[in-house]
This record gives sequence, structure tokens and C-alpha cells, in this order.
Amino acid sequence: MAEADAARFTGSVADWERVVRLVLTSREMDRLEEQELVPQKKVLYQFSARGHDMAQVLLGMQLKDGDAACGYYRSRPMLLALGVDLADALGSGMGLAGGYSDGRDIGVVFNYPNPGGAHALPMCGGVGAQYTPAAGWAQAIKYKQDVLGDGPNDAIALVLGGDASAATGGFWSALTIATTQQLPLLIYIEDNGYGISVPSEYQTPGKDIAANLASFRGLTIFNGDGTEPEQAEKLIAEAVGHVRTKRSPVLLRLTVPRLEGHSAQDTQAYKTEQEIADEWRRDPLPKLRAASGLPDSHWEQIEREVAGEVAAALARAEARGTSDPANVTSNVFFEGQRQQVGGGAGLSLDGTTDVPQPEGQRINMVTAIRKTLDQELDANPRVLLFGEDIGPKGGVHAVTLGLQDKYGRERVFDTSLNEEGIIGRAIGMALAGLMPVPEIQFRKYSEPATEQIHDCGTMRWRTANRFAAPMVLRIPGGFFKCGDPWHSMTNEVEFVHNPGWKVAVPSNAEDAVGLLRGALRGNDPVIFFEHRAMLDDSWARRPWPGDGYVLDFGRAKKTRAGDAITIVTWGAMVPRCEAAADGVDADVIDLRTLMPWDREMVLDSVRRTRRCLIVHEDLRTGGFGAEIAAVVADEAFLDLDAPVARVTMPDIPSPHHPKLLEWAVPSVADIKAEIDRLVGF
Repeated sequence: MAEADAARFTGSVADWERVVRLVLTSREMDRLEEQELVPQKKVLYQFSARGHDMAQVLLGMQLKDGDAACGYYRSRPMLLALGVDLADALGSGMGLAGGYSDGRDIGVVFNYPNPGGAHALPMCGGVGAQYTPAAGWAQAIKYKQDVLGDGPNDAIALVLGGDASAATGGFWSALTIATTQQLPLLIYIEDNGYGISVPSEYQTPGKDIAANLASFRGLTIFNGDGTEPEQAEKLIAEAVGHVRTKRSPVLLRLTVPRLEGHSAQDTQAYKTEQEIADEWRRDPLPKLRAASGLPDSHWEQIEREVAGEVAAALARAEARGTSDPANVTSNVFFEGQRQQVGGGAGLSLDGTTDVPQPEGQRINMVTAIRKTLDQELDANPRVLLFGEDIGPKGGVHAVTLGLQDKYGRERVFDTSLNEEGIIGRAIGMALAGLMPVPEIQFRKYSEPATEQIHDCGTMRWRTANRFAAPMVLRIPGGFFKCGDPWHSMTNEVEFVHNPGWKVAVPSNAEDAVGLLRGALRGNDPVIFFEHRAMLDDSWARRPWPGDGYVLDFGRAKKTRAGDAITIVTWGAMVPRCEAAADGVDADVIDLRTLMPWDREMVLDSVRRTRRCLIVHEDLRTGGFGAEIAAVVADEAFLDLDAPVARVTMPDIPSPHHPKLLEWAVPSVADIKAEIDRLVGF
């Protein structure tokens, strides 16, 4: 620890006075919300930090530039210690303009870009979702120091959670990542003995997660009472100092009372009067008053000053009013104005072209994707590839074969078997300024990461462009020779329905190069769907389109032109549609990207051909074809000479036996039959 940081707490009146001021500020804000703003319905979600506040303040005061903290809904005292503006803290709870989210998110879901100090990373509404992004930030600290020679050599990542969150998969995933990789991560469990309405024996055997982890390899543990000022200060300083100097993970558990309900709506009917009284006897505030050594008159003066500051902050917040509803659709995607924190790791698009310049023999999609990743790894030291089995094995589809040998284990590495950890750590890395390229081994395996995928996509919007986590998430999927419910799912529409994610579904090697390079140089999270059947398909082979080839998202391609019918498709269905349209005067449109998708090309074609057929591998009900059909019906209905039609899989999982699979997946004959029906309608 730097000398200034080590001397921050000496037990002197001056040091403790700052702690007192911050804790009293937190108490006054809780009081104001609980007694006035919640009853007035100006605050709809309120989570009191009473009892948690002193230890959080002590912890927050230990953080500095280069650090990042990821908290949860009861973490406002820590933000106060980091210097968050009081009007932002109060106004955010009221959903007013400015603040953490410009009124888009509930006020207890904090974020705080803090140039020159520690950032408070965007918090999530889901319990336990904060852990793996914090591990990702910690891994980025290590990578930037070891590989890039960048950043302070004693920076740390901090994550806060209650005891109940230690039962979540996110907690265990982050613990695995941090201990196996020996990352500078401090996990702070503020144990108030309850998980909403259930006591901690429902969550943690023996009610002490620190005791249970005593034999966990690679983890140093500090355990104590968070209501005793001197003990809490000592343990916090030791825990932070250990992470800073030893560069290894620490679990700090401090017991604290939860002096109010889980939230403002919680009646605490599950506690007896005696239990509530016992909790109030552990209130750290009277203990802090005694430990501070401040005379009563000085303490009361601080209380008056704090009350005035909070009242003035409330007035400033209310003067802002609500944000303009017309702007609520902004910042779903990057709009040209950089976010304050995160991303910025992609290379410039200068010198690139959207015109292919074919060279050499035709190559398959595997080779095309591998070569693009190779070039971007070589050109940009902030690109990292990781996932299950992508290192020496080269991935289950051999896409990353040889890249670890070339770029080392720091940049191309295998992970533990935990998809939430793969995507969560990618979020933390992206926030720290890297360009992560995580891989989910098969489409179905992304399900455990759904929460992290959603949180990543909404980040720019819900923080009003304060934070964003651009990445390229590679996911193989779809049928290949045979099918099954676990390896052959497509269901791209689920990703399209996650706001903030761009979705690419290339059908061939040339498009894969252009879309992947564009994604790696962009500023948004991207799902890059690699269809298993097309990775080595002869139809999908194309000449290398040039080292500077980049495709914009939202631009479809006509693979065949005609006037009798419009056929809209993507992925593995493109060659089948081309074959089915042989001898027919048809427009065949390969969408290439589903978010955004090229509405204009589709509508222009339909208005000319007056017929529309949509073909996709995904299930019929709720598939993306239904969205296309709805848009065509809404905007080109009067131009149609036949109903909009779809050829899809039935609403069943992908069957395993090739004969069953071929029956279920749209075949050339199925598509041809529907073309003939519509053309003859």
C-alpha cells in the first residue's frame, strides 16, 4: 500500500470525523427517504443501509484511482465514500433527470464513473450478478500490468454482497476464477444474518461463509464484527492491504445488523420483537460516536450540517425534474458519443472497405474466422480470446487452433466450465478497456449466462451512456450432420430480444470476415453466431476478401435477383433457398445480421415482387420470421398479391437421427413447394 493510503486511518479525530460525516449523511438520506419520500411515493424502491453503513464507508475510503467496486442495492454508503454527488444519489432514487441513469433504472442500482478515483461499476438488479464482472476487472488489472505494462501496480477490484448472495452461482464462479488465476479481488460479504425474509441457515451451513471457506486454496480470509469501529477499520485495512501487496484474492466477512427491513415495503413479520431489539443493540452508530472521540457539541454540529446538505441536495435533485420521454430510446447502441467508462479497445475503421477484394483460393468459414481473429489479435493487444477448450485444443470446431501457441496463454486461454463466469468476466474486462472475445461452446450452453448477457446489453441504456461493455461473443450452433436438443439449437431470436446486442449470422466465409472484423472494431456487444453446418460447407467457401474488409451491420445481401417472389433467409438456409429458387425469377435475400436487420431491402423487394417467403431453421412460433412477417404486413400489405408465408422447423427441439433431422429442418423440396404455391397464388 502507498504510504498515504497506509496512513489514512490512524485513529485520530480528523480521520474519524470524515467517517462520522459520511455515516451520518447516509443515515439522513435513509431517514429522508423512509419517512418522507417513500410515503409521498416520490421514491418507489428504497433499501436502507442502516447497520451496514459504517463498514462500507471505511471500505470505500480505502479505494483509489485504478480500483473498481461492484456493489449491490444496499451499497450507497460506499458510493458516498467515493464522492458521489448527493443530488445524484437522491435524485436517482426518485427517477429524476441526471443521476445514475437519467430516470431509466431504479435508484438503488448504482453506477459511478469517477475519473481520478475508484469507479463504481454498474450494479445489477439480480442478486449475485455483481461477482463475475468484478473478477473480470481484476483479471484485466493483471493482464494490463503483466502484458501491456499499464495501470497502477497495486490496483484492486472489490465486490460487495450479502450472505445470501454467497449461495448464488455468480459468487462461486467468481471465487473459482479469482483463486485459480490468483487475481487482486476483494470479496466483501456483509453478513446481516438474513436473505430477505429467511435466516442465513437457509443460505449457508453454519451461518458463516468465511468459516466454510477456511480450507479453500488460494484464498485469504478475514472475519470479524463490522459494528466495532476499530476492529472493522483494522480488518478492512488489512484485507485491502493484502490484496494490494500480495496480488491475490481475499474474502472479508463482517457481521452487521440490518436495522430496517429488506426494503421499504418489508414489514419484517418474520422477526420477533426481541430479535429486532437485539439488532438495534448492535447498531454501529453509537459505537462510532464513542470511538470518534468527538465532543457531543461537535457531533451535533455535524448532524445539523449533514441535514442541511441533504436537504439542499434534495432541492437540487427535484429542480431537475424528469428527463424528456422522447429521449428514452437513445443509447441502446453506440451513437457516436463515447461512454465515460468501458470499451474503446477496438481499432479504427480507417483504411477498411466494404468492397471485397478476393484473393487466393476459396477457404471455409473456420479458416476465415481463424484468420480474422489472428489478424486482430496481432494488430490489437487488447483483444483476448477465452472459453472452454479454446486453447491447445483449438475449440470444439477448431476455430482457434494454433492461436494460443502464437499469442500465449495470457491472451488465448481456457476457462473453468461456467458460462456465467465466461460472460461475467468478459463484462469486467470490457469495462476495464479490453476487447474480450468469449466463446460459448454451443448455443444451448449460453442459458446459464442469460443474466449476464442481459445485463451487458442493457448497460449503456440503463446508465445513460456512462458505461458500456463492448465484446464479441462467439456462439456456434445449429444442426451439423445430425441434431439434438443440446448442441443444435439456434433460437437467435432470444438474443435479438435482448436490448443492446447486435446479432450477426453469417452464411459464408466472406461475410464472416467482414462482420467479425467490424464487430471487433466496434463499440457494442455483438453475438457472432457461427452455424455449425456452414463452418466447412463447400457452398460457404469464398476467397479471402482482403485484410481490410469490413461489413456494416444491418446491410443484407441479394444472392439472387428476380421479380416474382422475395425470399428472406439467413445462416444455413441461404444455400437451400438458392437451390429451391433455381429456375424461379426470385429475389433471395441473405439478411446476414438480425439486429439490426435490413428492413429497407426487404420492403423494397416485396413491394416490387408482391410476394414474400421467409425461411429459417428456428422454430415457427415466436421465431424471427414472425417479426419480419409482421413488418411486411404493417408496411407493405397493400402491395401484396399473396399472404406472407414461412417455412421453418416445427415447434420441437432438433431431432438427433439424420433422417428425423432432415424431416424437421426446412428442405429444398419444402421451400420449393412453398415458392410454387405463392407464385401461383
